[in-house]
Amino acid sequence: MSTTTAPTVRHSRTALARQLSELGVERNGVLLVHASMRAVGSVSGGVRAVIAALREALGGHGTLVVPAFTPENSDTSPHYLDRVRGLTDRARDAVRASMPPFDPATSAAPSMGRLAEAVRLTEGAARSVHPQTSFAALGPSARKLVAHHRPDCHLGEDSPLARLYDLRAQVLLLGTGFDTCTAFHLGEYRMPAPPRRTYRCVVTSGGRRQWWEYEDIALDDSDFAALGADFARSDDGATVRIGPVGSATSRLFRFTDAVDFAARWLSSHRDGAPVQVLCRAHGQTLRP
Repeated sequence: MSTTTAPTVRHSRTALARQLSELGVERNGVLLVHASMRAVGSVSGGVRAVIAALREALGGHGTLVVPAFTPENSDTSPHYLDRVRGLTDRARDAVRASMPPFDPATSAAPSMGRLAEAVRLTEGAARSVHPQTSFAALGPSARKLVAHHRPDCHLGEDSPLARLYDLRAQVLLLGTGFDTCTAFHLGEYRMPAPPRRTYRCVVTSGGRRQWWEYEDIALDDSDFAALGADFARSDDGATVRIGPVGSATSRLFRFTDAVDFAARWLSSHRDGAPVQVLCRAHGQTLRP
């Protein structure tokens, strides 16, 4: 008895751009993207073709934005904990001593996925300078969007998220779930009296490598999937548009809608439970 395997669908840049436009990506707008290339499937030209499709859908005056977070330079991240599990104290100290400080020009963001990293590496991309939660952007508004990201403000009023809110950007979850939606974090800052905590990472100061501690909002995305499910049902489901992009089921919505809904939802649903996580990328929990 013989069996046959269905051929793998190979998506083209043109087809992806058409699907993005049909989903509702605005020409000459600003788009924050969280993407899973695995969900998108096989694409002729790979991740660069996906970036080209996004920019084609956005048009010549549109701006593409992605998270470029770097939990790898923190000594409490899963990356660090996995690396030092089972090591002696001396060996752990050696690992900490070898961790490179954040450099916006060179620090990779592997936990953010292939598309975000490819955007960061694209000629002309601008990147904000936060040592843990930087953003990268391409397009005419890129430098303005990522400028003045205060190092003690992960994702609040002095971060690119607040600029995205002001510009009424769109958010595209390209094959990812609401648990990756960084827009919801701005809603945390807009809750009444959100809890705060101390963070630590490796930076360069005065030309020297050093550990830096700072205080910011205690960010927690452990309930973002539930928050997103309620958000998707709001306004009789009209707030979130759902459609295929490549092989991925994708969601598109207005940044302001997500933030405003999150601020209300979080204020009424959180009960002071311990902080769980900082951010999540494709199912991986990241702690700074």
